[in-house]
Amino acid sequence: MCGIIGYVGSRACKPLLLGGLERLEYRGYDSAGIALREDDELHYVRAVGNLGFLKEAAGGNGSQSTTGLGHTRWATHGRVAVENAHPLTGCEEGSLALVLNGIVENFRELKGSLEADGHRFSSETDAEVIAHLVERHYEGDLVEAVRASYRELEGHFAFVVIHHDHPNLLVGARLQCPLVVGLGEGETFLASSIVAFLRETRRIQLIEDGEIVAITPEGARFLDVVEGDVEREEVEVDWDDESAEKGGYETFMLKEIYEQPDAVRETIGERVRHGRLELEGLGLDDEQIRNLRRIVILACGTAYHAGVVGRYVIEEWARIPVEPDIASEWRYRNPVLSRDTLVIGITQSGETADTIAAMRLARESGAHTLALTNMMGTQITREVDSVLYTRAGLEMGVAASKTFTAQVSLLYLIALKLAQVRKTMPPDELTFVLDQVYELPAKMAEFLDGDHPIEEIAQRYYDKPFFLYLGRHIGLPVALEGALKLKEISYIPTEAYSAGEMKHGPIALLDEDTPVVCVATDIHVYDKIVSNIQETRARGAHVIAIATDGNEDIQHHADDVIYVPKTPAFLQAVLAVLPLQLLAYRIARLRGLNVDQPRNLAKTVTVE
Repeated sequence: MCGIIGYVGSRACKPLLLGGLERLEYRGYDSAGIALREDDELHYVRAVGNLGFLKEAAGGNGSQSTTGLGHTRWATHGRVAVENAHPLTGCEEGSLALVLNGIVENFRELKGSLEADGHRFSSETDAEVIAHLVERHYEGDLVEAVRASYRELEGHFAFVVIHHDHPNLLVGARLQCPLVVGLGEGETFLASSIVAFLRETRRIQLIEDGEIVAITPEGARFLDVVEGDVEREEVEVDWDDESAEKGGYETFMLKEIYEQPDAVRETIGERVRHGRLELEGLGLDDEQIRNLRRIVILACGTAYHAGVVGRYVIEEWARIPVEPDIASEWRYRNPVLSRDTLVIGITQSGETADTIAAMRLARESGAHTLALTNMMGTQITREVDSVLYTRAGLEMGVAASKTFTAQVSLLYLIALKLAQVRKTMPPDELTFVLDQVYELPAKMAEFLDGDHPIEEIAQRYYDKPFFLYLGRHIGLPVALEGALKLKEISYIPTEAYSAGEMKHGPIALLDEDTPVVCVATDIHVYDKIVSNIQETRARGAHVIAIATDGNEDIQHHADDVIYVPKTPAFLQAVLAVLPLQLLAYRIARLRGLNVDQPRNLAKTVTVE
């Protein structure tokens, strides 16, 4: 989720780069930096923290450089430190610099090869390998050096390179991460978002996956990574500044719902490659994993629902008892812990007061503590033994969306790692599930890009006074999260229950005016869910079912069906929650509500 801005032209570029970074800072504010080509040399300024620290380090606008690039970082590899801030260089500092958004999945192999050739690394990042690759391939032609380097890379990324031998030239490339060209009069921009240069030009050219782009003041040249030049049409956008910050979406929440494939792809990243699982940061060696007797998952709100998904998958795959609990309650229970207990705390912000206090208590009690968070350097990272990061990027909407699916995806990886070490899954099954996890972002994108009856359903039910959400097994935490979304942003009273518990009370709430949302994806308890659906319809309620592609049977039992792509049962949580997020969103918008800032709620709960 890092931000990139590059410029070539006739104007002094330093204020343009800093201004662009200011508009991109929502993409990352762990550190920032710029590289300027001036007097046939490259000059670098980097600083930790938000953009104000970089501006202070960069001084005034005295530089006359007309070629440069900038970066604002959302840390994924390497701690928040100056040496890990971009731009990054190769061995010959001052010859070339690189900025990157995304993840290089095969950086370990590439780094080993480069070190064997004598290359010396100065950061902990995966991005630095690209700088050294370009350096290895450079023989006077920067475009060809980038092209050759690109062919060796695996992952999802966008990067831009500057070289002191090439005035008025920047070379970039992209694969599944955004990069766009901005065209001016005698000047050209290259950025990760249109918002970076919108005040200067609205004329753009889009870069496709597998393409190299070289920009000069005269414009952009596009090259296929394998073949020759390609043509890209010029487009004029009519966004204003506010629309640009939202990527053209009407709200931040809708933008973030559609960012979920990228957030999950980033979170999985290099951790899963070709059926292999690498989970650095878990903080447990193989013997400790084999000796685990119990896991406790502590969280609040949406993160708690992710933790409930974690219970199902860890118990199923790793065969370890798991207790998800609400952090604010658990810390006052005088809980029983031991050294063979792993306590996992989940908090998007890393600053949730109840979760931090609960994790502090767990660590004091002798358990191994692991935090899952989206934010480096936050309080929870200082209170636990080890940390694993989701990589969802900044979430502006108060109601969580992409952070939930990123948390669930990371819990899948933890469960599979435990299963791998404890040998509780056959190797071929584990490899198959890992491959399916790797495919989740593509399936999420398939759903989000498809046509679904969500708008029509929302139109029919947005004025109803009460909703009931039902799920069983892995569908229960999905129902809990879907109901929470509706409550948070539409203010409609909503209950979420295990479908099997409905007869023990909630069925009394049903009448012909009640919409009942049922998570009915393919799973071994599907027949039970159908029975529960029939019970609700017998009371006159209207059933909205979330089902798996190809399931025609569900149409005989539900009034409305929203289908999600097929995937193994335990991975369905990441897909089944998407229609529930969109349904809540459309209902809230039809009620005329501000979904980005729902009443009475804050993004981070830092008080008890």
